[in-house]
Amino acid sequence: MGSYYYLASQLPSLIYGQEAPMSAAAFRDLARPLLDAGDAVLLDLCDLDPQPFKAGDEGPSYADNAVAAGSDFIDRWREWERALRLNLARVRSVKSKREGAAPVEPPIFPADAVAAAVKAAAAESPLEAELILDKARWDAIEVLQGINYFDRNTIYAYLLKLLLLERGAAFEVETGFAEYKSLYAAILERVQTPMGEAK
Repeated sequence: MGSYYYLASQLPSLIYGQEAPMSAAAFRDLARPLLDAGDAVLLDLCDLDPQPFKAGDEGPSYADNAVAAGSDFIDRWREWERALRLNLARVRSVKSKREGAAPVEPPIFPADAVAAAVKAAAAESPLEAELILDKARWDAIEVLQGINYFDRNTIYAYLLKLLLLERGAAFEVETGFAEYKSLYAAILERVQTPMGEAK
């Protein structure tokens, strides 16, 4: 595992909730030629989903851990996200009184993943729940990255954070569009006569 001091030291800082300085795809293109071949291959395994959906699949059940990636960081990230998703499924099934929504008994560790699932399930809106989950993901990535800021874990963590920032930006667009539709409907309603004709 090589040192990536030059690459890591040149990267713009990422702050949760702020705009990403580049897309995840652009970062992959930037980083790939600067990494050792084996480390570069693992960029494609950095994903917010521990078992990404593939064409022809029925979808991931998370019943089993993902196959080892060859990176302790990526493996621990996948375990964390799997624990989050399984606990979220269990908490939501209990809340909605549906049995068997979680495919397997959720792990009780990592504890912060379990706590995030419980907190998100208690959120007042789906958007609030997603924001709680993404902030917990961000914090987990920082912990899992470790303190060596110039190894491949830093590069993988940076990519995952970019994916989270992109996801957050998509929520903002959806929220903005929903607010626009609501405002537009209210304006139309105001300019309608009681007979339903425009003034």
